[in-house]
Amino acid sequence: MIMEMVKEVRTFCPKCNKHTVHTAKLYAGKAERGLSMGTRRSQRKRKGYFGKVKGQATRIKTSKRQKILLQCKECGYTIERVMGTRTKKKLEIKAQ
Repeated sequence: MIMEMVKEVRTFCPKCNKHTVHTAKLYAGKAERGLSMGTRRSQRKRKGYFGKVKGQATRIKTSKRQKILLQCKECGYTIERVMGTRTKKKLEIKAQ
């Protein structure tokens, strides 16, 4: 199941304070810092033979909120936009 989104959208830019053309891009997300204290602690707990590690998720979410980044072509300002509610559909950006 795929949810399609066009490459260019005309929407409101809060920096320009008017409707302008924006380019759409998929939101990839941030990677966790490899040397943060919490990451180091959980890696230390996972070493060797063990049972369940404290703080692990008991179940995995089956759906997520699809997010896109809209970048204004005039000023370059970027807006994050969530596409609807939780869905199993994958967001895909297509050419017009």
